[in-house]
Amino acid sequence: MKLLKALVLIFALCFSFQGFAQTATITGVVLNEQNKPLANVNVSSTNNGTSTDANGYYILKITSDQKTNITFSHISHADVVLEKLILTTNETFEFYPILKANSIQIDEVTITATGKKKSLGISNLSTQQIKKIPGANAGVENILKLLPGVNSNNELSTQYAVRGGNYDENLIYINEIEVYKPFLIRSGQQEGLSFINSNLVQSVKFSAGGFQAKYGDKLSSTLNITYKKPIEFGAQIDISLLGASASIETMSKNKKLSNITGVRYRNNSLLVNSKNTNTNFNPTFGDFQTYSTYKFSDKLLFNFLGNISINNYQNEPLTRETNFGTLNNPQTLLVHYQGKEDNRFNTALGALKANYFVSDHVTLKAISSVYHTTEEEYSDVIAAYRLGPSEIVFNENSSTDISKGIGSQFNRSRNDLDALLFNLEHKGKYSKENKEIEWGIKYTHEDIRDQLRESEFIDSTGFSIRPPQSQFTNNQPNEPFNAPIEAFEGIYATNFIKTNRFSGYIQFSKNTTWNTHDIYYNAGIRSQYWTTSGTGVEKVSQTVYSPRTQIGIKPNWKKDMLFRIAAGIYHQPPFYRELRNSQGIINPNVKAQKALHIVAGNEYSFALWDRPFTMIGEVYYKKLTNVNPYTIEDVRIRYAALNNAKAYAYGAELRLNGAFVPGTESWVSLSYLKTEENIEDKGYISRPTDQRLKVAVLFQDYIPNMPDLKMYLNLVYNTGLPGGSPSYADPYIFQKRLRDYKRADLGISYIFVGDNKKFSKNHWTHNFKELTIGIEVFNLFNNQNSITNTWVRDVESKQQFAIPNFMTSRVLNLKLSMRL
Repeated sequence: MKLLKALVLIFALCFSFQGFAQTATITGVVLNEQNKPLANVNVSSTNNGTSTDANGYYILKITSDQKTNITFSHISHADVVLEKLILTTNETFEFYPILKANSIQIDEVTITATGKKKSLGISNLSTQQIKKIPGANAGVENILKLLPGVNSNNELSTQYAVRGGNYDENLIYINEIEVYKPFLIRSGQQEGLSFINSNLVQSVKFSAGGFQAKYGDKLSSTLNITYKKPIEFGAQIDISLLGASASIETMSKNKKLSNITGVRYRNNSLLVNSKNTNTNFNPTFGDFQTYSTYKFSDKLLFNFLGNISINNYQNEPLTRETNFGTLNNPQTLLVHYQGKEDNRFNTALGALKANYFVSDHVTLKAISSVYHTTEEEYSDVIAAYRLGPSEIVFNENSSTDISKGIGSQFNRSRNDLDALLFNLEHKGKYSKENKEIEWGIKYTHEDIRDQLRESEFIDSTGFSIRPPQSQFTNNQPNEPFNAPIEAFEGIYATNFIKTNRFSGYIQFSKNTTWNTHDIYYNAGIRSQYWTTSGTGVEKVSQTVYSPRTQIGIKPNWKKDMLFRIAAGIYHQPPFYRELRNSQGIINPNVKAQKALHIVAGNEYSFALWDRPFTMIGEVYYKKLTNVNPYTIEDVRIRYAALNNAKAYAYGAELRLNGAFVPGTESWVSLSYLKTEENIEDKGYISRPTDQRLKVAVLFQDYIPNMPDLKMYLNLVYNTGLPGGSPSYADPYIFQKRLRDYKRADLGISYIFVGDNKKFSKNHWTHNFKELTIGIEVFNLFNNQNSITNTWVRDVESKQQFAIPNFMTSRVLNLKLSMRL
């Protein structure tokens, strides 16, 4: 109680709106007309100044959240003035001016609070926020889940659903290299680490729909990550009760080779032990990631991205106690376990990228990558349960008849998957004046080797429950039934599948004016041809075409308004999991799912309390055909492997972003979504991702008299998802929703060393660029959230009870961050 009171007191003190000067950073390279670095250029703002080094590089601190003019001057060149620059606290903005000789030049650039206008519907997210905002799975995905239209009811997972789509419908790129996730992971607690290492990230761009043709063939969203290109030595170490990470940045003396490397380790025991299942939990999640850049010449640049991830998940469940029901009829499920799970997910990625700058107008790129994953799911778990009124379940000697509430089940799996994915891609861009043409062609080879061995035996009061199929129809327990014992649910399959894909795109974009109004438009088309074959599987080939367009209009008004509209066709050719049905059987004739996107949005930037704010609103509609229905249990998706449904999704989103507290960036988002599907013309029902209402708040604050004591808070409220249905059940019957998801994560940190707080050479902290100690409270209000249901069967009445699987309770975490 004392700890909670102290946290509440600190929380209350932090809500203050008094100002304190904070800074942002502008950096880049100054070039001459021949695109050569220019040394000894004076770079100055109102309160600060610096000069470029021999390589033309500069870095300048400026005051955040206010308009600033930056002047670039050189004795033999005309000045360049960057006017009305507004950056948020800790934001880093890159600017590469070109100074011309013997001419008069003044460039005026207006930057909004988020750094750039988002005429294409792309959200630019602050990397500083990503590192500091608390969360059970902190990182890029943690910030995404606070955006409108992005939903997740599982704090242990990095998976997210966007505008009614599922987890498989999102594209992820790192420096234009597509990355993948393991195939077999079925629960959030098995996800130790996101592929994205937050310490290596330089920029994050996210689009929730209506994106350009140059992005790939998925139905919902695209996330584009850019890793850092170091310019000097740096190192960072983060340690917490959940694990540790370290990264190092290096640059060669000749400035040609740079590298950033990160190592991470994570242990979810702190979080998993807060759930209502008592376990012996011994996971090992670790990865090594490196990104290198080598400047072969002024025209030729090479990049390498490498990643090795080892995830060893061992879990021995012991007991589980779940209370549910009503005040008048409280129920309890008590489970005793024997056995354990032993799962391994090992992945490796290697990618090489070449950039050739043919001229000032033409850039050519070549990208090759290899992704390999070996995954094992081995488990033998016996669960014996007692179900009934709470006062009876705990009374072993009760004479009350509770036989219908006693049962057991045995789950066994021996699943092995080996997948090899190879990509070879060419991209090009031609830009001149306000016009730009981009094109690309890509070849992908997928080799999947999968063996499924899963079975579930259910027993209730001594009678084995067989599958609800005609050959097993019986009148147990009233009459004996002598058929052989069969698993209630069993999957036995071996699949060897190969897919070859050829995809390409071309798009044209232009900035122009019409009656003094700025107009931007982009039009493009992409296509994909693929062939699927395998052992015992017929060879099938298919082709799709996807035209897409975006238009942005910035009226010449006194108010800073931006309007945009996007429309297009989006296809999702089936990946391996979409070809495999719930019995493990491959259907190579599954067609690409198709969606028509229509998105309209508005962005309004304004000043409030003399601080920058932005209001972003969007409405959207999706019409989906050739839909492949699926079910979700935790984070595992099982497809019907049939295009026997149609669906729709529509919604509206609103986000207010700005400096609610001077020197900070916070936002409030609100979104409404409705998505339904019609399977085999039976009528429309809610899709598994039908998350109707979402409210999210990201808030940052500090104590005015102690500005180094900072508070970070995120709040999420989601209405409940459909709870799913038990095996063999008709989803049209089971449409009851889970309880609403409510969560608050609080982080409080004290900055011992930072950008505005340095110490003399004699002080032990002099070599630190940053030293921060913090405390995090996950699930601050200890809400009981559930991700899915466990279905418990009563053999006598044939009734099945939905027992909620609760997520983590309140957890305390300590964190130490150091940067050299």
